[in-house]
Amino acid sequence: MIRPLVLKTAISFAKKSAFQRKTMSRNLPKTMKAVGLYEYLPISDTNSLLDLEVNIPDITDNQVLVAVKATSVNPIDTKQRAPKAQVESQPRILGWDGAGIVVDKGSRVKSFGIGDEVFFTGSLSTNGSNAEFVALDQVSVGRKPKNFSFEEAAAMPLTTVTAFEALFDRMHLSEAKDKGKTLLIINSAGGVGSIASQLAKNIGMKIIGTASRPETKNFTSIYGSEIVLNHKHDLIPQLELCGYQNRVDYILINYDPYPYWDTLMKIIKPQGTICLIVDCSGLVDIRPLKDKSVTLVSEMMETRVKYNTEDKYRRAEILEEVSKMFEDGRLKHTLTKVMSPINAANLREAHRLIEEKQVYGKLVLSGF
Repeated sequence: MIRPLVLKTAISFAKKSAFQRKTMSRNLPKTMKAVGLYEYLPISDTNSLLDLEVNIPDITDNQVLVAVKATSVNPIDTKQRAPKAQVESQPRILGWDGAGIVVDKGSRVKSFGIGDEVFFTGSLSTNGSNAEFVALDQVSVGRKPKNFSFEEAAAMPLTTVTAFEALFDRMHLSEAKDKGKTLLIINSAGGVGSIASQLAKNIGMKIIGTASRPETKNFTSIYGSEIVLNHKHDLIPQLELCGYQNRVDYILINYDPYPYWDTLMKIIKPQGTICLIVDCSGLVDIRPLKDKSVTLVSEMMETRVKYNTEDKYRRAEILEEVSKMFEDGRLKHTLTKVMSPINAANLREAHRLIEEKQVYGKLVLSGF
């Protein structure tokens, strides 16, 4: 008697859920709130970021439409918005990672259903998540960690995918060959650095970070750095004082490498690896790399999607893997500041804080 009742209840619930999902996608408004720009201006100019009302984006067969609950602000946002002569005929909406709920999907999307809670990265070639809704290729979306709020989840995709790719896809680190080896992370209190230190520590590496302020030194120690050097002073004597006269095996540099270049050439071990995730502001001498047979690699999270590489689905795989790592505690979120609501004034303030290097960890805006 009980089993038919349970089955009937389950079928009823499934039908109700399916109806609710269809209703959600059909009842979408035609327009949405967004924050965007037409001109590329200093952040002090009130026209640098504007409150707008725009059409909800259309989606292709491979995309999902996500109702944005929280959006993260990153240095790449400020670089994309930085002053230049270009003027947009249609508003450009920034925002390269966030979290929300799937409200519509294309016919080829199999991994997600309407109503799913997700976190995501964006693409520089399309409008982003500083809006009520964002259209995303399914390869850029992962399931939100169940133990995270939308704000915590929104803080993590861009920096986590970047750190994961840098360590494991570019530098080819592994526990089997690199347990006990040293990784120096320049700017370890930033979004990428604070995730990279956790990922590397998980495979048994010794982490040396760099920071200068008391709060950033404390932050990077909490997130995995066993030794914290002051990047405002010469790194070489500090390393030697900590017992690293024989230098380090790997270096991840999350800052302009130009002012550090000569130091990097001296402190990397022969046959070591250096990974850059930030453009170099000047010309550097690469000849010392050959003398030590040092491998120099670069990481840009956009590459796979921008160039439609055969392995572009790797991004989705990473998002799914790190979601599980956040859930089981192998990784901690690095959210340090939340601002609300998502509007032009708050986004201008967020950009200002990042440009003035007042942010460590991650900054997120929440709600409209």
